[in-house]
Amino acid sequence: MIDKTKFHIPRTSPRIVLVGAGALLVAGFMLHGYLKPSTADQKAADLPPVTVATAQLRDVPVYAQAVGTVMANATVQVKSRVDGQIVEAGFKEGQLVRKGDLLFQIDSAPYEAALRAAEANLQRDEAQLANARLDLGRATKLVKSGYGSQQTRDAANAQAKALTGTVAADRAAIDQAKLQLGYTEIRSPIDGKTGPFLVDVGNIVTAAAGTPLVIITQIQPVKISFALAQQNLPKLQQRLADKALVASLKTRDDKADDVTAPIDFIGNTVNAQSGTIELRATYENADMRLVPGEFVDVRVRIDDLKQAVTVPRDAVNTGQAGPYVYAITADDKVELRKVTVLHQNEEIAAVEGAIKDGENVIVDGQLRVAPGMAVKIVTRGPATS
Repeated sequence: MIDKTKFHIPRTSPRIVLVGAGALLVAGFMLHGYLKPSTADQKAADLPPVTVATAQLRDVPVYAQAVGTVMANATVQVKSRVDGQIVEAGFKEGQLVRKGDLLFQIDSAPYEAALRAAEANLQRDEAQLANARLDLGRATKLVKSGYGSQQTRDAANAQAKALTGTVAADRAAIDQAKLQLGYTEIRSPIDGKTGPFLVDVGNIVTAAAGTPLVIITQIQPVKISFALAQQNLPKLQQRLADKALVASLKTRDDKADDVTAPIDFIGNTVNAQSGTIELRATYENADMRLVPGEFVDVRVRIDDLKQAVTVPRDAVNTGQAGPYVYAITADDKVELRKVTVLHQNEEIAAVEGAIKDGENVIVDGQLRVAPGMAVKIVTRGPATS
């Protein structure tokens, strides 16, 4: 059994307890005051964050865009002009050929024989003509000497003239035979690329049938056909007259660089259904990049806006009253400014209206603000370039 008299348990003074509790209370209030933000800080934290950019004055090129179709500069259906059997082809399918290259050889034996016959006829008739001229000379002398009749001389003269005509016809027949013989060699009329054989070697062709043997397309250069709205026509015609009308072409291959081609044709009729007019550009196609029938994206510079106010395209909003931007005032408040969009591309918009050069406009965060509201600028986007 423990003897409680041997132990002394000190008793806490009420004063000490009160002092300790007061110190803890003061420390708690101090900690609470430290963690709780001030009213000004709380208001700044509640402001909607926005990203702004600066409006700038600059010259803005105006472009019109369209989808164009690549067209062969020329397309030729190669046909035979004589009858006969195809004995040889001088090209492979899909081969590039030059003007004058041999494409097909028609059996020439019948035409060589016809030429030789025409040449033989000429020799015969030339001999007869020579004899007729001698007869005419003798008849003329006899008439002058009084030993011959005028009738005999006239008959000799007629015979000589007839044979002269025959000789002329023989020479024409030779020319025709040579021409027909030449047609047995079918040569390319243009530089271009051949298609597949439409008639194989060994077949007999006739000129009257008009069957194409092969189709050649000229792909150096090529034409690009596209249409633009008719309201652009005056500017297009002016730039064409100034030799400043150029098309920028982009293929559907994203890795390929854009190429340029001068526009050398504006159509003479506006399409009444679409309100567009056709234009054509010529591209040399030395790299064989474009293929007839291919679609390309076309961009044409039709005008320049001098010293227009530009803002990022994302800064332009559309409301019931039309397009507008949110401008930031000197005290970081929002103002709605109505504008008219003169031109825009993927990056910028050229506008006119209640926005001036050097003013800040909201690019991101428009959905969180309203006119008259204070905002917090968290990012200043780059000025339009």
